[in-house]
Amino acid sequence: QVQLVESGGGLVQAGESLRLSCAASGATFSIVSMGWYRQAAGKEFELVATIASPILNSAEKTNYADSVKGRFTIFRDYAKDTLDLQMNNLKPGDTAVYYCTANAASGPSWGQGTQVTVAP
Repeated sequence: QVQLVESGGGLVQAGESLRLSCAASGATFSIVSMGWYRQAAGKEFELVATIASPILNSAEKTNYADSVKGRFTIFRDYAKDTLDLQMNNLKPGDTAVYYCTANAASGPSWGQGTQVTVAP
């Protein structure tokens, strides 16, 4: 099993930046991919960004929701077992609870979530 703990959420003004971090523990060696999802109040879960672990000679692959492309960057530190999400030029529409996820051999894992609020 993989355990995930997010940190870094908070209240910011539109246009400002925030960096979320997710610390993974447990069977991290078996993680195939990680990602960030978010859920705004009254709305469904939305994929924000994912990153797939490198396989053989291939580089890791990232994927972003259209709404965050060019503003958000997902980064995984394999040595520290952390997953970061750098969020720049934040908009009120980015307000949501952000969840860290991991897909491992033991199955999917989710963190407890961290609130991000962007004031206009």
